[in-house]
Amino acid sequence: MSTEILETKTAYDGWAKYILAKVRLEDGHIAEREIVKRERCISVLPYDAERKVALLVSQFRAPVLFESGEQALLETIAGMCDGAAPEDAARKEAFEETGVRLSTLEYIGVMWTSPGGSTERMDLYLAPYSRSDRIGRGGGVADEHEHIAVVEIPLADLASKAERGEIRDMKMFALVQTLRLRRPDLFGDQRP
Repeated sequence: MSTEILETKTAYDGWAKYILAKVRLEDGHIAEREIVKRERCISVLPYDAERKVALLVSQFRAPVLFESGEQALLETIAGMCDGAAPEDAARKEAFEETGVRLSTLEYIGVMWTSPGGSTERMDLYLAPYSRSDRIGRGGGVADEHEHIAVVEIPLADLASKAERGEIRDMKMFALVQTLRLRRPDLFGDQRP
């Protein structure tokens, strides 16, 4: 017998949809599960290979404040696809959040962000940029009240933060470590 969803009921429908599901497990047991229905999203880590820096954002996140008291989270550029192709969404979010125009996107893959409770999948990208690609002010969309601070940080500092367990944003951790594997020369790594 395979696992199957027998019934669903929407408990809330807003920015996310909260669904209560009744499922039959492989052993025949009927269980209830909660599902947060979210649309596809993206995250991108722009990096300047010449200056060996990355372009990040720092912003208020209500769940982070609620759970830990942290006022802002340093993270990679991210956003919802809103029906657009992931590549287009990555370029749009990068410009809105940091003012950077990205031409080349290096696709990493699509990942489940929290498969135990959410349908959200995130397309991850690395993206080279240079100083001349920063053509806007960034900061987010004014009517969305994002209040985003744009942060350039040396890649070597990001590697040190990763090693010390100081990166709090999982998508940033995954993208930094992927860039380190692909381009260790940008971090000053002496690994073979």
